[in-house]
Amino acid sequence: MNHQRIIAYFSMEIGLESAIPTYSGGLGVLAGDTIRAAADMNVLMIAVTLLHRKGYFHQRLGPNGEQWEEPVEWVVEDFLKEMLPRVLVTLEGRSVHLRAWRYEVTGVNGFKIPVYFLDTDLPENTEWDRGLTHRLYGGDQRYRLCQEVVLGIGGVRMLRALGYERIERFHMNEGHSSLLALELLEEEARKAEKPSPGFEEVERVREKCIFTTHTPVPAGHDQFSMDLVNQVLGYREVLFNLKEVFCCEGLLNMTYLALNLSRYINGVAKRHGEVSRLMFAGYTIDAITNGVHVATWVSLPFEALYDRYIPEWRQDNFSLRYALSIPKEEIWKAHQEAKQQLIQRVNKEVGAEMEVEVFTIGFARRATPYKRGDLIFKDIERLKHIASNVGSFQMVFAGKAHPKDEGGKELIRRIMHAKGEFKSNIKIAYLENYDMELGKIITSGVDLWLNTPQPPMEASGTSGMKAALNGVPSLSVLDGWWMEGHIEGITGWAIGEGKGDLQNETHRPKDAELLYDKLEHAILPLFNQNRDGFIDVMRYAIAINGSFFNTHRMIQEYVLKAYFR
Repeated sequence: MNHQRIIAYFSMEIGLESAIPTYSGGLGVLAGDTIRAAADMNVLMIAVTLLHRKGYFHQRLGPNGEQWEEPVEWVVEDFLKEMLPRVLVTLEGRSVHLRAWRYEVTGVNGFKIPVYFLDTDLPENTEWDRGLTHRLYGGDQRYRLCQEVVLGIGGVRMLRALGYERIERFHMNEGHSSLLALELLEEEARKAEKPSPGFEEVERVREKCIFTTHTPVPAGHDQFSMDLVNQVLGYREVLFNLKEVFCCEGLLNMTYLALNLSRYINGVAKRHGEVSRLMFAGYTIDAITNGVHVATWVSLPFEALYDRYIPEWRQDNFSLRYALSIPKEEIWKAHQEAKQQLIQRVNKEVGAEMEVEVFTIGFARRATPYKRGDLIFKDIERLKHIASNVGSFQMVFAGKAHPKDEGGKELIRRIMHAKGEFKSNIKIAYLENYDMELGKIITSGVDLWLNTPQPPMEASGTSGMKAALNGVPSLSVLDGWWMEGHIEGITGWAIGEGKGDLQNETHRPKDAELLYDKLEHAILPLFNQNRDGFIDVMRYAIAINGSFFNTHRMIQEYVLKAYFR
């Protein structure tokens, strides 16, 4: 069967299940959702990632919001099957041995997609090399570049050793795997019996490659000094003969490498496509808006509800538009069951004494400054006034800060400090160790999903899509996917108008005030005084956004625009 696989999907992280901690957040969870949807739709795909034996990290929080990171040990053999082939990559002149572990994603109709996890933890390797596939986004520049050699170059070699010789498209999910193009170039040169690839080989490789860029944030675009590249890779004639392909301002920039060697390039939302075309002028960049895997993110109460009223929803996500015909009292009942599960989890973990009857706002995503998780706390007295005079509410937060992101860690501390300001007026909980399982509980269990990034930094965002599948509307800044999913008062509510200069969006001090206005004058009155009207918004969130912002639709776009075009 190996020879039939024609799409190879490469990603530094892939989130398959909470018990396999090989993801840090949105990029990896999206990769997992992509593979699940491809399996549902019988797409001839294989996937490649790194093993990450010690995971990303397990988060612990102190009483004042101090974050401590602990390694995540997991038993690989409990989830994955070791494959026999071994391949080599050369790092700093050393031969580093790789093996692969296989996991199968099974689609709704039984079609399977293999995911291969690359592993350097072999006795033939030095201790340092054995650790290259231990930690996701760990280490220094040298460690990161060596990891990316293993993923890109080692990944292609492993696929060949496993018998995948007829791959037509290599899809790079962000730039970490861009060095796969170098391996493909050298394959083409060997076929042509050339000592080094030239521009003819560049064109052949470009026809095979697809690149999805995911972030406008500079930290998301890896770049390495050419001195380090020469140290790790050794002298490669191609790097000097094709400098315009490999170098950008004297650096090996993984994003530009992918841009230069891809036939199809896309951002992950329409707005992000616009931002990317400004960032990377001169490149043709399309947009395919992200989605989420419906069957993965729908809570058990809504699964049962959809099974009764829309029995084909797993195979046909577009059929969720029929949610408008589900009786309102049944939507509300399912929501209350999901909310009960969340509140029980919150009270058990942090003793917050939250109540199911109280309006609950959720905010859970990576803790980093541009996400502005503390924006809602800009005016503490205004929030107290709203809670006392318009309607009580409570808030649930979650999210990890990268170990080196001091701004993200400070954000968590500010949220925990704000919690103390309210005492009993507004109950606030910050849950530890945000992962896929907790994400599902929060996105399905709150009454309102809050999203406050600094535009245009939010490439897409997918947590609001997961909430919508469970009838939870969003209150969000107009950025990322919400530019497309927002219909005011129908699918949720907007903070501001989203009319900014894409090249120069600065912090808008009025965002907090606009957030408070929407909460005070639109959302809480609707929830407390017109419950039927609020349930209408819930149904529209499912029918309009749930039926469209899913990975079934997303994969169809990749098939039509990129994979088989």
